[in-house]
Amino acid sequence: MSRRRLRPDEIDLWRKVADTTQRLHPERSPKDSPRPKPRPEKQPKTRIPDFTLGQTAQPIGGTHDLAPGLRDALELSPVAMDRKTFGRMKKGKLSPEARIDLHGMTLDRAHPALTRFILTQHAKGRRLVLVITGKGKDRDGDGPIPVRRGVLKHQAPQWLSMPPLAQAVLQVSPAHISHGGDGAYYVYLRRHR
Repeated sequence: MSRRRLRPDEIDLWRKVADTTQRLHPERSPKDSPRPKPRPEKQPKTRIPDFTLGQTAQPIGGTHDLAPGLRDALELSPVAMDRKTFGRMKKGKLSPEARIDLHGMTLDRAHPALTRFILTQHAKGRRLVLVITGKGKDRDGDGPIPVRRGVLKHQAPQWLSMPPLAQAVLQVSPAHISHGGDGAYYVYLRRHR
């Protein structure tokens, strides 16, 4: 229910009655007598321009993956060996002098086997070896935490960068497709002294 507006004669009557009364609280400031509400100015109707959701949103740089991909991390690492030899190795033109296959091994069997292999090959004076980890099995995505594919594939470069293998390893790089591609790594060893 809306209130009706006061007519001008009703407003005059109200002022006469209000002037004859005494204030209940004289310490307060007197309020203005009721006045008619001002009429709002009508705005001309404007058509809202068409829009699509997110049209002014700024693109987010990168993805939400906090850790870069393993291949990206290895390719971004600085080249510690001769660039010409590194280029030939990346193109698959150098053949590995020895290889180890870690397929089917668990982490607790693969780590000592890799350590023994790398240190033995370094002691023999070999320079380029191939470490085959495999690409890994596809896992069911049932859990809330994403699991990377290929546990050995992700662990082997980390093991090669930690002692005691770090003293023998000069460079780790993903293998060329002719030597196993994503499922293998070239490990270039330091000269034995």
